[in-house]
Amino acid sequence: MASGGQAFPPQQQQTQPGKEHLMQPQPQSMPPGCCASNKLSGKVALVTGGDSGIGRAVCHCFAVEGATVAFTYVKNQEDKDAHDTLEMLKKAKMQDAKDPICIATDDLGYEENCKRVVDEVVAAYGRVDVVVNNSAEQYQSPSIEEIGEEQLDRVFRTNIYSYFFMTKHALKHMGEGGSIINTTSVNAYKGHPTLLDYTATKGAIVAFTRGLALQLVKRGIRVNGVAPGPIWTPLIPASMSEEDVANFGKEVPMGRAGQPYEVAPSYVFLASKDASYFTGQVLHPNGGVVVNA
Repeated sequence: MASGGQAFPPQQQQTQPGKEHLMQPQPQSMPPGCCASNKLSGKVALVTGGDSGIGRAVCHCFAVEGATVAFTYVKNQEDKDAHDTLEMLKKAKMQDAKDPICIATDDLGYEENCKRVVDEVVAAYGRVDVVVNNSAEQYQSPSIEEIGEEQLDRVFRTNIYSYFFMTKHALKHMGEGGSIINTTSVNAYKGHPTLLDYTATKGAIVAFTRGLALQLVKRGIRVNGVAPGPIWTPLIPASMSEEDVANFGKEVPMGRAGQPYEVAPSYVFLASKDASYFTGQVLHPNGGVVVNA
């Protein structure tokens, strides 16, 4: 899968969040020949939007590497994907890790919901070592004149408010050596004309990551980000036209969209001791797009 040739059948889902179990082909969360090296043994990780796409792959990689994993999903909308992910994590769980949990949420764009999630994780495991802020939504709008206040508020609440609130409450239970990892996007660096509000939130995430890293460095907590390029996740058929889906990812130098498992190792690295000298940085698994990072 190094380059070229991959195409997706035209498909579209009418609502967000998208559902992984309806996608054809299914996104690949587990790499072939996965080999664990115990990089996250003893860690407790919380992943938002962990039921599908990049979040599911991160949860799986974390579990394989020895972490105890909790993840969130949207209640009554992502139940099937959340169940499938939970079963995947139970099978991948290392012997020394505690059983994974999934936490149904209403809307992480509101502080009380983020606090409740963190409280549930702490009640189950006693602490949080790694936070992956990953929830996102996007809508295509050909012109800024078509983006209304309701949509703008909706996108900013999911894509950046939730990062603030989840981090704020998780920090109360994080100690030295903790790691916060924020999912941004290649679009924060190159722009995207029809995903303007989404792109703006992803730029905000980069700035949030850099500022928070400086704020927390003396506490020994690292803050970094990952900026994926085009990745085959439920967000794509749930927000793009059938034609755009069929051509998704062909514009990058590798000529194809990436799979979630190709992004997840970036999160494992940033969460592990291997990244002990990384803070305020962003990794770029994007199929060869050169950005001024």
